[in-house]
Amino acid sequence: MFDGRAPLYVQIADQIRADVLSGALEAEEQVMSTTQYATTFRINPATAAKAFTELVDEDVLYKRRGIGMFVAPGARERLLTRARAAFFAEVVDPVVAQAKVLGIPVEDVVDHLRNGGPR
Repeated sequence: MFDGRAPLYVQIADQIRADVLSGALEAEEQVMSTTQYATTFRINPATAAKAFTELVDEDVLYKRRGIGMFVAPGARERLLTRARAAFFAEVVDPVVAQAKVLGIPVEDVVDHLRNGGPR
């Protein structure tokens, strides 16, 4: 499951974010504990705890004292908002900038996207 180059805690946090975005984890649903992550994936519990701390700071998860970690209400919507902003900043804006450099009207880029490929 975790085999990328990013630090393991980042991969764990990214997987939980992806699960929230896809609906595999819903608001108020409990997530595995740090101990369960450590046992299941044979990792240090501190690694999972670091991922959870990051997600709590982002308001994706929250802790119920003595019970565990849960998906925060509105987490999916917040993640979607951030992902959409990142998509425009990282994907669309560079495409528009390159199109301008090449003298391609933005309307042509939009038409290309609407038609699903080359003309």
